[in-house]
Amino acid sequence: QVQLVESGGGLVQAGGSLRLSCAVSGTIFSANIMSWYRQAPGKQREVVAVIGSGGGGTTNYVDSVKGRFTISRDNAKNTVYLQMNNLRPEDTGIYYCKAFRVGSTYWGQGTQVTVSS
Repeated sequence: QVQLVESGGGLVQAGGSLRLSCAVSGTIFSANIMSWYRQAPGKQREVVAVIGSGGGGTTNYVDSVKGRFTISRDNAKNTVYLQMNNLRPEDTGIYYCKAFRVGSTYWGQGTQVTVSS
């Protein structure tokens, strides 16, 4: 059974930082493309950052977080991270990690991030 468990969310003031983690089990972690999504209240879920499978040398970000967020992975720990710096109130939402490989997609339960102004 594949499980994705996010952690690291919380309440932070604007300009602060948080580091999200997503621990994955039940699948060959390194074979999965890993992503972070977020869903703000009343809005659709959007992709925030993506990291390629294997060594994770390829990353992509939504324009609104470029230069502030960094996605990384540790295949030895089966974990993907999202380092979020200089947080803004508009970054508030539930953050989800997703594991994707051909034929399968898995989601975590999400972790709440709230940025106060």
